[in-house]
Amino acid sequence: MSLPRLSDARAPLTHEVEVLDERGRRSTIAIPAERPLTVYVDKRELVTLMTLGGAPEALTLGYLRNQRLVQALADIVSVQVDWSVDAVAVLTRSGIADVEARTSKKVVTTGCGQGSVFGGLMDDIDRIVLPPHARLAQSTVYRIVDTIRTQQSIYKQAGSVHGCALFSNAGELLYFVEDVGRHNAVDAVAGRMWLDGVAGGDKVFYTTGRLTSEMVIKGAQMGIPFLLSRSGTTQMGHMVAGKIGMALLARCSGKHFLLLTGHERLDFEPLAP
Repeated sequence: MSLPRLSDARAPLTHEVEVLDERGRRSTIAIPAERPLTVYVDKRELVTLMTLGGAPEALTLGYLRNQRLVQALADIVSVQVDWSVDAVAVLTRSGIADVEARTSKKVVTTGCGQGSVFGGLMDDIDRIVLPPHARLAQSTVYRIVDTIRTQQSIYKQAGSVHGCALFSNAGELLYFVEDVGRHNAVDAVAGRMWLDGVAGGDKVFYTTGRLTSEMVIKGAQMGIPFLLSRSGTTQMGHMVAGKIGMALLARCSGKHFLLLTGHERLDFEPLAP
């Protein structure tokens, strides 16, 4: 399979600003960058994403994949990012069928940066089948949480961003992406998985943000049976995860977590003294 031609657009991920503290003392701190990225597909303007800009090509691919606008990577000829005009041009081989109708209904989702999805949130959920026998060891949950805790990140340097990561079933870190919104970070991970031909059936997804319905649906579309978060979940996120048999673990910190759905997927182990 031929991969799309990708630009390798680079942009500063942080920006230095001058501040005064409570005593009037002057100093310089780093804050996360935030910039618009307008997506054009076959010269048609589709959406503007507010992003950190760390992985714009993967973000664009993951967005198109998770919006179900492009079914196969082979359908995309190129993805070219140009930060001088804050835009990305996507060229497909034969266009997007019924693009006007498919993008006419937009749902604004919860979360920083306000994500959006095209069409009904529950579209195609009933057709998603996660691997029924996928299981995760309790010790692997702890390994993942500890890996995230020690991961070098923009958040530790400047704060104000969300991180998403993909792990193997043994707890090996495969991808780590940060962005101003968790929906962008999960799309960028999806894009990298697509480019590398990585399947999700034996993977674990971690996010620093809430496990909303959007996050659960995107995880399901990526075929991932385990979603972890250091934050909580929403009622609809919980409902969708239960419906599709996904293991949802919230409030993951240290040795603590709350297993909300998919109880049969977690192998509990004796806690060390």
